[in-house]
Amino acid sequence: MNDDAFHEKEEEVDLLFFDIGATLYGTDASQVLRIDRALPEDLTLVELGLPHRGNRAIVFDTPEGEAHLKVDAVHGVRSIPVNSLRRMPPTAGAAAYAVGVCLEEARTVLLIDLVETARTQGRH
Repeated sequence: MNDDAFHEKEEEVDLLFFDIGATLYGTDASQVLRIDRALPEDLTLVELGLPHRGNRAIVFDTPEGEAHLKVDAVHGVRSIPVNSLRRMPPTAGAAAYAVGVCLEEARTVLLIDLVETARTQGRH
């Protein structure tokens, strides 16, 4: 691999895009273990909105074990240039799970940290 290809690969991050209710979210795909069917006890976070159906769950690992976040739809993974991502400034007063934003097809997408989302609920 030449230096140009190495630097180009370094400057992208894989994001998984998903819907909760009518809102599109994104997360670092490396946090996701799998997509599964949702169970009644799976995590929902009122601040992110409540799922319309919540038939799917994003499964991810936490220090306490696997956790599941209910979602309505998973749109897939896209490689996004790092310079297209924006961190949430501390002055925004955003929740700890809100790590940044990006544009996806002219929509602003909130990027969340799944582990912090579970911590917010005091669950794994």
